[in-house]
Amino acid sequence: MSKGITSRSEDYSQWYNDLVIKADLAENSAVRGCMVIKPYGYAIWERMQAILDKRFKETGHSNAYFPLFIPKSFFSKEASHVEGFATECAVVTHYRLKNDGNGQIIVDEDAKLEEELIVRPTSETIIWNTYKGWIESYRDLPILVNQWANVVRWEMRTRLFLRTAEFLWQEGHTAHATSEEAIAEAEQMLEVYADFAENTLAVPVVRGRKTENERFAGALDTFCIEALMQDGKALQAGTSHFLGQNFAKAFDVKFTSKEGKQEYVWATSWGVSTRLMGALIMAHSDDQGLVLPPKLAPIQVVIVPIYKTDEEKANIDGFVKNLQTELRGKDISVKYDDRDTQRPGFKFAEWELKGVPVRVAVGARDMQNGTVELARRDKQTKETVTQEGLANVIEVLLEDIQQNIYQKALDFKASHTTEANSYDEFKDIIENKGGYVSCHWDGTVETEKRVKEETKATIRCIPLDAKEEEGVCIFTGKPSSKRVLFAKAY
Repeated sequence: MSKGITSRSEDYSQWYNDLVIKADLAENSAVRGCMVIKPYGYAIWERMQAILDKRFKETGHSNAYFPLFIPKSFFSKEASHVEGFATECAVVTHYRLKNDGNGQIIVDEDAKLEEELIVRPTSETIIWNTYKGWIESYRDLPILVNQWANVVRWEMRTRLFLRTAEFLWQEGHTAHATSEEAIAEAEQMLEVYADFAENTLAVPVVRGRKTENERFAGALDTFCIEALMQDGKALQAGTSHFLGQNFAKAFDVKFTSKEGKQEYVWATSWGVSTRLMGALIMAHSDDQGLVLPPKLAPIQVVIVPIYKTDEEKANIDGFVKNLQTELRGKDISVKYDDRDTQRPGFKFAEWELKGVPVRVAVGARDMQNGTVELARRDKQTKETVTQEGLANVIEVLLEDIQQNIYQKALDFKASHTTEANSYDEFKDIIENKGGYVSCHWDGTVETEKRVKEETKATIRCIPLDAKEEEGVCIFTGKPSSKRVLFAKAY
């Protein structure tokens, strides 16, 4: 145990909860199942937002905002959609409170809404009702819109970032003239997510398709990226859906084609959420605290002075001021922790817990020798280096840390992806090793459900790069043409 954090090997779930709270990322709120995202945690989410938002705009999308409340009747228009979300909906039934005369505030029964409002669990219905007024002809297409918002899904069992009643996300909703355009959009956005996960979060992912049973409610096809956590469980890190014409037909959204015909619009939706914070923590962190990839760290470099006299401090301050200017000139975020209320050892432990990639310690003797102590969080190593050209050294070091964190996660994924050719072999891997199990499946929902009931493992995806390969289903022995990935999941 370190810093009040349970070790991963002792209790992985408790380690995660301890880390989220001790590293000042988030905490449970007074509202059941909802969280308060604290400034340090929100700073990481803001970094994710900024990078993704830039990518969305580079691919032609614009941001908009739609209402938090959705009329209940909208949900009944698309049958599979309402069925998928019905058990998770928070419903607003009244619009006023009153004093009962005894000092108690109660719901005013006379203020009942004519139609109940659903607090959005997702926005397809309100957006497609809106698009009906925006689209008349092919000249109005495509519509490429994204929304940054909060959503509510009334989860019974919640965990900070991974599953909360209210969470933050982005949801893209696009409208197209042809199915080919819509499918290309869904595939493009999946690749945006995959690239972000691998090159920014440093989390290797599997790009795949969901099975019919795991598909988004109302979609014809759901593409996904799946990530593997250090406990061998998978985490769905992002999804992109081809919605076909389901929502266009439900809300009667038609356009006049170039040929003058009335046709229904083709749709996509896609999103990632604050669940990515959970992926970031569980994929990289250790028993000492967070391990943040430099591209997402709110503070990439922390500088800690070590001194005894005001004169020594003033000398160090001058050096640090110049170093800060050089680092910021390279767009590297840096903090000078010269608090006189805490000892250096406390500061070292605090910034290690918060996952700051690089720590620079500089003392009076270092100033005499023209050196500093440079520590890297990912490997927990430190070395003495010269002050000359230090900003360039740190810049290269941050790039190396980013790559090393990714490579470590990639090696873990490779060593925890195992082929199984029998059901006994499958169950042994799921129970004793964890990770992805690559095996043949007969393509039926019944088999998928039976395996889940018996092992708690689900089909995470059908990998997009799965090779055609004749085989037999591990459960039924029926023919199969390619392998799928099973795993226990969050």
